[in-house]
Amino acid sequence: MASSAVITPEDVLESLMNDGTIDSLRLKIINQLKANEELKKTTIKMAEQSKVLNTPGAEKQTKRELFDALRQELEPQVLEKASKSVWEIILDNNGLGKEINEIVERVFCRLSGKEPPLFPSADLESQPNGVKDDGKLKQRDGRGEKEVEEVHSSKKRRSADVNPE
Repeated sequence: MASSAVITPEDVLESLMNDGTIDSLRLKIINQLKANEELKKTTIKMAEQSKVLNTPGAEKQTKRELFDALRQELEPQVLEKASKSVWEIILDNNGLGKEINEIVERVFCRLSGKEPPLFPSADLESQPNGVKDDGKLKQRDGRGEKEVEEVHSSKKRRSADVNPE
């Protein structure tokens, strides 16, 4: 795409879907969920305390009947906890969340013809032209030093921030 074209979030998403990145990220999220011991413990505890398994006569039901009854009783609570865990994974600025932000920015830059990074990050404080001071990032250029607010990747970016016209 030409650098003068407006790149939409849908353009970035389409590119991520077409190149297999979404599938790769989905697999990483699933693997992190599977490794989440706290989620496993909570789910097991919920099952052990379920009305279905603790009702007299439960031992006479088939596995299928028990499974269906457990699903009906616990599915909403288990899915809510799993959903919260997924959001924690996605928004983790030191793990997969950081990787997602970097991937999206890289794809946006590739599609728009712009050079990354588009936004200053905390990494600038270790670079010679950026010094972090009380939540502000001081950037030095040839003319002096200017203060800019640090951009946190956990905040949503408006399209106007990404594509100034």
